[in-house]
Parts: sequence; structure tokens; C-alpha cells
Amino acid sequence: MPPAVPLTEAELARLPADPDLRAAIRGWSVALAQERRMAANTVEAYARDLRQFLEFLARRGGTPTIVGLVALKPRDIRGFMAARRADEVDGRSLMRMLAGLRSFARHLEREGHGVVAALGAVRSPKVERRLPRPLPVGAAKALTDPDLRAGEDREPWILARDAAVLALLYGAGLRISEALGIRREDAPLPGSDALTVLGKGGKPRMVPVLPVVAEAVAAYIAACPHPLPLEGPLFVGARGGPLSARIIQYAVARARGALGLPQSATPHALRHSFATHLLARQGEMRAIQELLGHASLSTTQLYTKVDAARLMSAFEAAHPRAGRMPVPRPRA
Repeated sequence: MPPAVPLTEAELARLPADPDLRAAIRGWSVALAQERRMAANTVEAYARDLRQFLEFLARRGGTPTIVGLVALKPRDIRGFMAARRADEVDGRSLMRMLAGLRSFARHLEREGHGVVAALGAVRSPKVERRLPRPLPVGAAKALTDPDLRAGEDREPWILARDAAVLALLYGAGLRISEALGIRREDAPLPGSDALTVLGKGGKPRMVPVLPVVAEAVAAYIAACPHPLPLEGPLFVGARGGPLSARIIQYAVARARGALGLPQSATPHALRHSFATHLLARQGEMRAIQELLGHASLSTTQLYTKVDAARLMSAFEAAHPRAGRMPVPRPRA
């Protein structure tokens, strides 16, 4: 998992803020990245949301200051949310935006600058939780098959690398950031039966390793032309540097086209498929929660709704009375 980094001086200089507010933002950014060990994507999103909020305030009344933030009214926050909704920002993004602004407000309070009471007076938007979109078993297996892309004009070791990453997503239920965060010394090789990964917030968890996954990783290591130092990343890019998640996303997009799969067939869909297929085979909910690294059981329970929808779809397709065809009437 790539480490989070604080805002650079160039990024800070572009913010519409007076020097004191800019210094507070610098301290908050460092705290998020280095002390709280937040994920890089979260730190980046929080910083972007704060910048957009400050730009909104600047358009309404000059350069934002700490004093001005403390004096904000709930209508100012609601005005910003309304402006973002007008830009077609969805409720989930608005909820994250408020979380980022509240994080900065707590930092101001800890530093003795006062309380931004307006943020506490505004309710977060209600967001309907999206159901995971898993793949059928056959499609998930096909995506992780190393022979699927054999006809591509790519070096064999790159195809082996991509297959090993996808095998970890489906075979161990990893997030892509977790797979790319594995160090060479921790590589799950034949004979390994478990792997420890760092999940969200740097929380470690142990996942079982299937023989087919270990074999895929071993095949990649044997084929990789670049040195793989024990303390370095297991998966590397074409030039030997850390592998980007976007490369794996592109690989899945190409395979998706070859297999005729929908746009929802993404690397993360393989993690969803791992959980859904376990549940379909009578996997125990608490065990699946531990394997996925979910903090709350309610998140894991979303997969029961997916499985229920799958069963209902199968019922409607197979049961003779479930179809919509009219029942023929007997002739008089």
C-alpha cells in the first residue's frame, strides 16, 4: 500500500488561505499522513475536499482565515453542499467531504484555535449502501487464468505478474492496495498456508493462501527479470519500480473485453466474488468478516443481500409459476 504523503509547499501555496490558516493546514496534513497513518487515497481526498471548500468561501467573501472558519454558520456549510450537489456530486462523496472538513476542524480545536460549531450542526446526507457486484464463478476463474492473455503482445513475466495479483484478489479476498503492499520477504510461496497483509488504517490481518495462489506468485517471481530485494515490494512495474494499481485495472479492462464481461468486472469485483462465493458455500459470516478485514459485521452482511438476490433470480428463471407468460385458458 503506497504511503500517504503530506501536502507539498507548492500545493499549500495554491490554497486560498491566509498564512496562519495555511500553517494549520500544513500541520493537519502531516498529522493525517504520518501520525494517524491514513490511507494515501483518503489523505488526498480530504485535502481536495478542503481545497474546494476554501475556494467556495473565497468566492463568497475574500481570503479564508481561521477566525472566519470558527465563525461559520450552518447555512455556509449547507450552501457549499448545495453547490456540490449542483455539480452532480453524489451523497457518498458529500459524506466523505464532511468527514474531511470535520477532521480539519478537530485539528484546529486541538491546536487551540476554537470550535467550528457549524460543522457539528449539519447532518451528514443519508446514503444508501451500494450492494457489492460480484462475478459469476466461471468469470472470476477466467479473469485469474494466466493463459487468458497469452496472445497479447506483452512480456510473459508481466502476464505472470498480473495473474498473480488477480489470484490474490480472488483467492484471498485482498484489496488491490493490500496485494501491491506485500513485501518480497512475505511472498506467499508453495508451502505457505497463510499471509499477513496490512489493511485499511495499517491494521494487519491473516488470510489463508490457496496452493493455486502460491503457485501463481512463484511463477511470477521465477519469471521476473528485475531484482526483488527482500525488503522491497513483491510486485514491480515494467521498469522495476513499485507496481501501480492502475496497471492492474488496465489489465482487467483488457481481459473484460476479451471475455465479454460488464464494466462492473473490476479488480475489486474479484474481492466481492471471493466473499460471495464463500457465503454461497455456507461460509460463516464472522469468518468472512475476518478474512475481508471489515471493521463492522454490517458491512459483511451486505453479501447476504447479494446472495438472496442471486437465489431469487435463479428462482424466477427456473420455477414454472414464476414467469410472466400468461397462463393459457382451456378451450371451450
